[in-house]
Amino acid sequence: MVADERSALIDVLKRSQSADGSWRFPFETGISTDAYMIILLRTLGIHDEPLIQALVERIESRQEANGAWKLFADEGDGNVTATVEAYYALLYSGYRKKTDSHMQKAKMRILEMGGLERVHLFTKVMLALTGQYPWPRRFPLPLAFFLLPPSFPLNMYDLSVYGRANIVPLLVAAERRYSRRTAKSPDLSDLVVPRNDWRLPESRSLWSYIKRSLIGLPNQLHHAAEQRAVRYMFDHIEPDGTLYSYFSSTFLLIFALLALGYPADDLHIVRAVRGLRSLRTEIDGHTHMQYTTASVWNTALASYALQEAGVPLTDRTIEKANRYLLSRQHIRYGDWSVHNPHSLPGGWGFSDVNTMNPDVDDTTAALRAIRRTAAKETAFRHAWDRANQWLFSMQNDDGGFAAFEKNVGKRFWRYLPIEGAEFLLMDPSTADLTGRTLEYFGTFVGLTKDHPAVARAVDWLLDHQEADGSWYGRWGIYYVYGTWAAVTGLSAVGVPADHPAMQKAVHWLLSIQNADGGWGESCKSDGAKTYVTLGASTPVHTAWALDALIAAAERPTAEMKAGFRTLFRLLHHPNWTASYPVGQGMAGAFYIHYHGYRYIFPLLALAHYEQKFGPFVD
Repeated sequence: MVADERSALIDVLKRSQSADGSWRFPFETGISTDAYMIILLRTLGIHDEPLIQALVERIESRQEANGAWKLFADEGDGNVTATVEAYYALLYSGYRKKTDSHMQKAKMRILEMGGLERVHLFTKVMLALTGQYPWPRRFPLPLAFFLLPPSFPLNMYDLSVYGRANIVPLLVAAERRYSRRTAKSPDLSDLVVPRNDWRLPESRSLWSYIKRSLIGLPNQLHHAAEQRAVRYMFDHIEPDGTLYSYFSSTFLLIFALLALGYPADDLHIVRAVRGLRSLRTEIDGHTHMQYTTASVWNTALASYALQEAGVPLTDRTIEKANRYLLSRQHIRYGDWSVHNPHSLPGGWGFSDVNTMNPDVDDTTAALRAIRRTAAKETAFRHAWDRANQWLFSMQNDDGGFAAFEKNVGKRFWRYLPIEGAEFLLMDPSTADLTGRTLEYFGTFVGLTKDHPAVARAVDWLLDHQEADGSWYGRWGIYYVYGTWAAVTGLSAVGVPADHPAMQKAVHWLLSIQNADGGWGESCKSDGAKTYVTLGASTPVHTAWALDALIAAAERPTAEMKAGFRTLFRLLHHPNWTASYPVGQGMAGAFYIHYHGYRYIFPLLALAHYEQKFGPFVD
């Protein structure tokens, strides 16, 4: 039975590979980017009607019966931010009117949920940029902050790279209080419940710190800060014209340049719009604007999973995939080198167009995929050596591993009055990154818990286990993901199954197993700061839990077999849980449906079961 399931998953993955060797599964993130694309095109006077009409259709296809839009299926009665974004975009498209029945329902839900004042900070920024909402008098973080050199105790490089990519252009536009309305701009004033509430109390101490730290007249400081911001943005534009290959930062880049007086037909703006257009994909017959592409991540995971399932290196699928990965290894220095100045480039990024923003997770994923090839071919061996050197150099001083940079997790940012600051501005050590890196070190490099770097990472994980035995995963949903990463990582470096931390983790996983034998976690877990059940099993959560149990077990168990039976059922008879988000970019605002996960992680769980226990016997 397992052999049949494995063969079916292998076949699906092989058939979905692109001609260049990559896997281009959609990176799906709801309707926000679709809405922003309509708003951007209309604001710039770009009349791409086929694209706008296609995006209108997708946005409307996601509307709930009560008129609202949601970020995930079990969110409740709707999400005010998503609903405002959808409503605004549909009106701005010109293809829908306020008098349409579904638009009237949307407006009613927006008002019931608190109006424009209750949307996310970044949506308020978009509304201000397009003339629908007043700018606040002052942001908590002044643009002059970016003039502080890296030697200062607090400076721009203490922000996460994702935070810098978005905050720099945002502040350029905000400090000029820029807004741009057009003849097609709808009027959203009837969505305002009078409060003008940005929820941005002034951080006088930070402003005072900036003023004390920088010498010069205010006008000179402002001009110098703007020039520094422009240089930063231009230095980080990718070959496709996007800023860091992210939709949000590129959207903000365009408005920052407009605020500085660049014309709409400036080459940087034209290339940025072209780059955003290239993010278009098709999902179930609808057009979706991806936030970024996930081709490197998808390809690394798929190649590794296929090899774990027995597909040989000589198979054309693996050869093409690994050649693609080799071509995407970074040779360019990025912001990561500010806190890690003594390492050469060598990591991999998430997007196929990314050239300077490698991350630990993509790097270990790519290294898993090319490990066997590196033992046979010189070019891959050189890539392997460079990547491993970079990876070891990225360990934080606390022993853990973060996503993009080293030692960029100052707790100060938690207290800055910016909504989502913990996710936007920080890049601390996390259980999922630390666990996955340990799993790589143990399984593919042959290191054990006695190695000094590994021992420090193990200590970090053990110190950050939750009281119930789980771990929180920053980049997945949430506690099941983090626990899977931690358990498989600890097991790979030799932490025994009878270790108290491993026993607590196994007990926790079994305690949350659904009655049908599977696992499923709600996106609500993050807001609750504890595990919240989805009330149904998903194929991906089930595969993660099974893989963790396999790693921590000496023999097959009844709970594993029940889990596999549910997994097989979900693979053969997919339901709404197949598209439930299993990744997050920013909790409460940005969730990801990885289309390839439902094939890749079940295949890995099946392969690891057979490797450890032999053929599955029900």
